[in-house]
Amino acid sequence: MVRCESPSSDAAALARSADVVARLGTRRLGAEPERLGIHLRWRLGAEPSRVLLLGHHDTVWPLGSLATHPCTVDGTVDGGVLRGPGCFDMKAGLALAFHVAAGRSGVTLLVTGDEELGSPGSRELIEEEARAAEVALVLEASAPGGALKTERKGVSVYEVEVTGRAAHAGLEPERGHNATVELAHQVLAIAALADAERGTTVTPTLMSAGTARNTVSAKGFVAVDVRVRTASEQDRVDVAMRALRPVVPGTRLDVRGGPNRPPLAASASVGLFTRAARIAAELGQPPLAGVAVGGGSDGNLTAGVGTPTLDGLGAVGGGAHADDEHVLVGELVPRAALLSALLDELLAAPTKTAPAAGSPRP
Repeated sequence: MVRCESPSSDAAALARSADVVARLGTRRLGAEPERLGIHLRWRLGAEPSRVLLLGHHDTVWPLGSLATHPCTVDGTVDGGVLRGPGCFDMKAGLALAFHVAAGRSGVTLLVTGDEELGSPGSRELIEEEARAAEVALVLEASAPGGALKTERKGVSVYEVEVTGRAAHAGLEPERGHNATVELAHQVLAIAALADAERGTTVTPTLMSAGTARNTVSAKGFVAVDVRVRTASEQDRVDVAMRALRPVVPGTRLDVRGGPNRPPLAASASVGLFTRAARIAAELGQPPLAGVAVGGGSDGNLTAGVGTPTLDGLGAVGGGAHADDEHVLVGELVPRAALLSALLDELLAAPTKTAPAAGSPRP
């Protein structure tokens, strides 16, 4: 899977990757998936599905990354380090999912192809499957040391566009309405929406303005990344972003975007994490830790519809999205054992009445 590059923005590459994932999954699971474009869904066994296993096969790495970041294993298989684009985030997690789901009944495995873009095409599918399940287990890469991700911040994304009027910067700058100056005002106002005490970050990121050194800029743009711990903070920032008003006379603002993923609150994961930690101890594994992280995943979406969710159950390693991305091969078997035992316990528990797909939870 790592050797089949799958950048999120390349439709042809994603189609090739979906073919590879489908073939490998079919070989291990003994069943072919439903092909939903670049997304794949396995419904395993004759029983109604109770557990959703969730992962993605797209990566942030562009085509050609294998030339500079080849897929290799350094050292022995038991103690080696697997490297390659997307190995940690999260193709090793897919391999784990195939192994622990094999032979199961009552499990749905959903593998999407646009998670790194914010899941624009798979969000409804993920939420529908989550509503129909009793629990969701997300095979995203672990936190440092193998810790599970028991809390994730919610994510909002915005684009603020400024429209002004061009003029010659030397001959008659007074005729212009300067989009660059307006952007400067807006960037400061936007950054001031952050609240460190509440864990809210509001970060202007990509920005551009103007067309030439000697021209008053008529257009400007800034992208904004927002991370929040609570839904109320996500709402507060959203209201404030939409209330932005121009400062420079003659300029106009257009604010686009909004909340992309709700927070994954600790309350959504606490029961599952308690089980997983106990199982790890029973297996003689090191104490299992749970951490809060700023990055979002599709686990935010499953938790957002009310489904108990445990995230970060995938590979142990590090360097997601970075040059040193890697998987600790020796940790794969213990991780699979933990996942398998957790699945055993969840599937053996009395069946709870789950809402029909598409219906809201109480």
